[in-house]
Amino acid sequence: MAAPREAPERGLFGRRFLTDPTRLFQHNAWDNVEWSEEQEASARSKVQENSSQLLPQDKQEDYEVNAKRYWDDFYKIHENGFFKDRHWLFTEFPELAPNRNPSQNGHRVFESSNKEESSHEGLGSCENGHCSLETRAENQLNLIKNTPKICTEELATQKYDELNHSDGDYPGSSASYRILEVGCGAGNTVFPILQTNNDPGLFVYCCDFSTTAVDLVQNNTEFDSSRCFAFVHDLCNDQSPFPMPDESLDIVILIFVLSAILPEKMQCIVNRLSRLLKPGGMILLRDYGRYDLAQLRFKKGQCLSDNFYVRGDGTRVYFFTQDELDDLFTTAGLEKIQNLVDRRLQVNRGKQMTMYRVWIQCKYRKPAAPQL
Repeated sequence: MAAPREAPERGLFGRRFLTDPTRLFQHNAWDNVEWSEEQEASARSKVQENSSQLLPQDKQEDYEVNAKRYWDDFYKIHENGFFKDRHWLFTEFPELAPNRNPSQNGHRVFESSNKEESSHEGLGSCENGHCSLETRAENQLNLIKNTPKICTEELATQKYDELNHSDGDYPGSSASYRILEVGCGAGNTVFPILQTNNDPGLFVYCCDFSTTAVDLVQNNTEFDSSRCFAFVHDLCNDQSPFPMPDESLDIVILIFVLSAILPEKMQCIVNRLSRLLKPGGMILLRDYGRYDLAQLRFKKGQCLSDNFYVRGDGTRVYFFTQDELDDLFTTAGLEKIQNLVDRRLQVNRGKQMTMYRVWIQCKYRKPAAPQL
């Protein structure tokens, strides 16, 4: 996206315009925004201030023990209305689209990944510490609220135990291209993939910590059990089984998911997910970057540890650096294909607010099996 002819006021995060916004802003977002030294120093100062007072240890333990309940409550309140369908996925991750082109998987720069955003107001909304980049989809997901399906982790475990992986008897076993989305929420990634990718060999798995979220996916009119398998899964539980065997997946998707996990548990989770990949398979990640607007908006008393916070609704979020993510994935034996930071200026015209967002996007690949 071309840069605006007149630069907006800088050095302030989430502040009101100092001049007429209709004169300064003709679009809603600018990619690859360079930060001044003043902005960087201001962001660092805000983080030092809001992390100077940590939550007591007993309260931190409560948020860890009851993490599932907090996310269940989140989806009970918002259902499928908070996050919007992620149609930008196919620009940033062409691996998810039909007619996949491996040559597109390299080190490309961000190119206005949210094309739908530029024609809508209110993007980059922040509510209760949840700051989303999702677009307003033209077609909202149609939720069927009656006769919800029950999908508890206990029932899922029982089903998986009945599967004989050695005989290839598992959901999607006949597929030629398998995708797993971890932390699927209400389906804002899964359904755009199913709608856009008509590859007959495609099978999509999706899981979430929240039973309520998985129920929303299963009860959606777009859900197709012949092409998709939704299940409840606790990433932090090593004994929680996956429905597919190791080295069976082409793609694992992590969209604003890893940041919700206790930092000490992240490495084990990445290790576990990497084992599911086929040789040559990839993990695709997009998550919060250090000094994102969401981090700067936290108040004192919401910090759990360095760059790790709890929102007012009890859900938690971490803000990464590129090096931290690189360490996680390379320690798991994956090789870097892409690790980029996207600093973006977004504008909420209705509130006359400028918002500086920071996200990190990664692609890491499992090395191909050595030829004998």
